[in-house]
Amino acid sequence: MASIDRFRRPHSHEKLIASLSDRKTGPFGSMVEAMMFAALLGRRKGMRVAFEQSDEPIRLALMDGRHYGDVLLDILAAVEHEDDPKILADDRQDERVRIFEEYANGGLDYLQTAISRQSGQDLDTIISNLVLEGLRNQPEEEKDEVDEILTSADLDW
Repeated sequence: MASIDRFRRPHSHEKLIASLSDRKTGPFGSMVEAMMFAALLGRRKGMRVAFEQSDEPIRLALMDGRHYGDVLLDILAAVEHEDDPKILADDRQDERVRIFEEYANGGLDYLQTAISRQSGQDLDTIISNLVLEGLRNQPEEEKDEVDEILTSADLDW
């Protein structure tokens, strides 16, 4: 079975993707970078949303030249299927691509809602606020258990 070499863009978010990657006013330099951000945002917010209708797909090879782009598909899939190391097998690339696409769609859904709620702010500000929020607030499941144990123990060093 041949693996796919492209990932889909959700048709329902084409205007948003175009705005995010507009060369003059967008916060991202390309659609690939916008989709990578959206996938991470979708994962962070727990939003994995399937979609059927898509526009022109983007070559996976374009992710290779981006910071961590070459491993993003693998990381998302490994986190999604933490008890299944075979998710990283070559013959399951299609599944990893679908996970990426669905998280990107979920992230775009979240971002579209944020834009609607904060209609007075520009895209750069909204994206910056989301990044800062992500850096400040660690999800409960990712909190450092070792630090929690040490602080709960009454150790007098």
